[in-house]
Amino acid sequence: MVNRKRLSNGITVVLEKMPYLRSAAFGLWVKVGSSDENDDNNGISHIIEHMLFKGTKNRTAKQIADDMARIGGDSNAYTSKECTSFYAVTLDEHLPIAIEIIGDMLNNSLLDEKALEKEKGVIIEEIDMYDDSPEDLVHEMLQMKVWDHHSLGYQISGSKKTVRSVTRQQILSFMEQYYVSENMVISVAGNFEEDYIMDLLEKHFSAIKKGSRQPECSAPIYRPTIYTKEKDVEQLHLNIAFESVPADAKEKYALTILNSVFGGSINSRLFQIIRENLGLTYTIYSYGSAYKKAGLYQVYGAMNPMQLEAVVQNTFEIIEDIKANGITDDELIMTKEQIKTELILGSESAKNRMNSNGKSILFKDSITPLEETISKVNAVDKEEITDFAKRYLLRENCSFSLVGNLSNINMGGF
Repeated sequence: MVNRKRLSNGITVVLEKMPYLRSAAFGLWVKVGSSDENDDNNGISHIIEHMLFKGTKNRTAKQIADDMARIGGDSNAYTSKECTSFYAVTLDEHLPIAIEIIGDMLNNSLLDEKALEKEKGVIIEEIDMYDDSPEDLVHEMLQMKVWDHHSLGYQISGSKKTVRSVTRQQILSFMEQYYVSENMVISVAGNFEEDYIMDLLEKHFSAIKKGSRQPECSAPIYRPTIYTKEKDVEQLHLNIAFESVPADAKEKYALTILNSVFGGSINSRLFQIIRENLGLTYTIYSYGSAYKKAGLYQVYGAMNPMQLEAVVQNTFEIIEDIKANGITDDELIMTKEQIKTELILGSESAKNRMNSNGKSILFKDSITPLEETISKVNAVDKEEITDFAKRYLLRENCSFSLVGNLSNINMGGF
């Protein structure tokens, strides 16, 4: 059972007790990410995530790491385009320690100038690492180009230029604006005593100040584009993007089934035809990138540059076949069962429940019960899937990203 409460300062708390477990998961979510940034401070959300691990009034950075290691489990943080999360998954007996550590980081971080300059260097190394990864680059740059001049297209890490320019005062001002109680959700799932945990949360997080919840960014305008980047690597990396639906659109259930049939699993048409039957590529799959007000549907493949034309041609032949003939009854039944299994197995994990509940409250202010989600998946028919493909998987409106050896590529085909 999921319970929803509030701390005295207004932070929303969502609790799901799973008494049959020996573990517990805690997460604090802040509704801020790269989509809330601008051209001058792009990357600041990610910098703040890093800096909160670099020492507090009570702990050095080493002590934070050591104290988290002592409780075992999985303790970390991440920044996305629309939120920042700090979390810990551990044995139920260690949950109070995890809560105290993350509370210390949120309330008492020093944001030391010297540590900031050092961490900028680490983040620039991280940016270089992504730049050296064609698979990451082909995805990130396509999103940046199709949502050009809009913050949803920003890279989460920012650019080297913006990272270098961020000051401690900018960080303090940004946190003053976004790290407020109305902009936060705390999610706890697993085995715990509710009253005791609420007392701990009140103790460690009620000092976070109140403030206005910031307005969401506007919906971006999708612009079809072609992005190319020459890189001296053996394989050519391809990403095809179609304009798609936001995260909570009613069509998301049809999209989930379509994706599994088309390219989201090893028994999908993309994988079985292009990889298994034709042997054109080792890696090929499809996936959705869905956000609050926009979405993309993408196909990624890595191949010998000489196979590019055949891979693209066969990808669109598969799409056109789905549009013309739909999916089979067997594909529909099998895929629904796969999705149902994934949902139920996922619901048995404290970490998954903590994540799902936290995100749902942060972005929708509600939680969809598991049985309702399964019911909506089961209600999707073949016509809805065909209609989605006809509406969104349009070659004339798609975008391409290519990273690799482009010397023998005929771009006229795109």
